[in-house]
Amino acid sequence: MKPAWFTDLPAPPDRAPVRLGELAWPEIQALPPADQVALWPVGAIEQHGPHLPIDTDQRIAESVCLLASALTGAPVLPSLAYGVSVGHTEKWPGTFSLRHQTFVDSVCDLAAWLAATGWRRVILVNGHCGNDACLRVAVDRIRSGTPLLAAVRNTWELSPEIAAAFKDDAADWHANCAETSVMLVLAPSTVHTDRLAVADDPDRTTGGVFPHRVAHTSSNGVTGRPSSATAVQGRHLLTSMGQALASLIQQARNENPPLAWQAATPFPRP
Repeated sequence: MKPAWFTDLPAPPDRAPVRLGELAWPEIQALPPADQVALWPVGAIEQHGPHLPIDTDQRIAESVCLLASALTGAPVLPSLAYGVSVGHTEKWPGTFSLRHQTFVDSVCDLAAWLAATGWRRVILVNGHCGNDACLRVAVDRIRSGTPLLAAVRNTWELSPEIAAAFKDDAADWHANCAETSVMLVLAPSTVHTDRLAVADDPDRTTGGVFPHRVAHTSSNGVTGRPSSATAVQGRHLLTSMGQALASLIQQARNENPPLAWQAATPFPRP
């Protein structure tokens, strides 16, 4: 089934995304994993200022994957909703974080099952800045401990244009104009538009030596100008992110290691 927000896009895709969570095992077995690329959305459950829901990162990561799936036929795993959000502290209610090692171990454990199912290519599509370092550690373990070709891509960095849009109002942005614009398309009923005028908070993260926690850099959990958000910009960003990920999928389907080499021992579990 197509998500309702597909119809709001400038060029809605003709087909529905492939959601692995909705399939029974015979249908999964029938998928062609040899050259297929599985998409794995990874998000976070954390405070997103006074105006956005705490599942913003998870929604955006999953939605970008669903759009790319509709464009390419790539299957989408159920999201890993919880991430590493310890930097948001306990100052504002709504943050639920895994420890760094727990998160890395969880990604690696599930990747081993993905490999056991027959997949050989996976792109972890990350919607939360705080997950980035841990996901790169996980990918290093996955490529060393399974036959999977694994990569991580951040939703906000899928192209230079997308990265520039996200950083337009803050270098270390959070719940800013870009994120709010996307949520105005994905789940407008969850955006408290009556609070946007007072949600803006300046970027206090630049010029320092240390990466400070959010409670030390933001007065309300926001970094940026969500008051500038528009659904028009959100539709443009979603379309750009879905198309950029679709292009990566097409490249990943045909990519193999430049040189052949066979490990001397069987792959251990990561």
